[in-house]
Amino acid sequence: MEALEGKGVLIAGGTTGVGRATALMFAAQGCRVFVCGRDPQRLAEAIETGRQQGAEIGGVAADIGKVEGVEALFKGAEEWLGEIDIAILNAGLGAHGELTTMSHEECREVVNVNLLSYIACSLESIKRMRERGGQIIMTGSMSAAVFDKNAAVYTATKAGVRGFARSLRKEANPLGIRVCLIEPGSIATDMVDETEEEQRAMQATFRMLHADDVARAILFVASQPKRSDVIELQVRPHLQVV
Repeated sequence: MEALEGKGVLIAGGTTGVGRATALMFAAQGCRVFVCGRDPQRLAEAIETGRQQGAEIGGVAADIGKVEGVEALFKGAEEWLGEIDIAILNAGLGAHGELTTMSHEECREVVNVNLLSYIACSLESIKRMRERGGQIIMTGSMSAAVFDKNAAVYTATKAGVRGFARSLRKEANPLGIRVCLIEPGSIATDMVDETEEEQRAMQATFRMLHADDVARAILFVASQPKRSDVIELQVRPHLQVV
């Protein structure tokens, strides 16, 4: 496996759930990690937790569903990290319910965060990686293939991320930049409808993943030698049948 110690890792959406678990896991490998999130309190808590564990971790509060948020993220990352070796794009909003129950503004916000932020962060990452190589890892969803009812907007964004990642790899690889898409199944996070008690029960019966399970998959992808590309990886609970 490729040694990750000393790598500069940017995590978009790194203050809760999978992003937070990933930040702590990469920091434990000796990486320097820079995260962002929209909630300043959650950002502060994530950074403090990491530092209490001896991690080298920083971050910025930013809404990367907006261009100025993306600019703030990369400006902060450059100042704190220096070079970005690995960009993990993980920001996301859940959106469940019939389309007609959503406003135009809600639809646009989901698209901005779940899809357009991936495009914008990839653009900024490639600008900085093209001279020396790097890696972009995107967190998608199995919704891109399942097409759940009452999740049309969310599904559209995840299908968009899948298409974007597949196409982007063809232009990024010649620059020495690897692109991978990870599509998890159901995860116990604050994005799902189940209560914490229900989530624990589903994990115990192999019907829901823990955030660490996905973080471990991201770490596996990042640890591959440069000659090896993990292009797409699906991670699902053992008993989640689709």
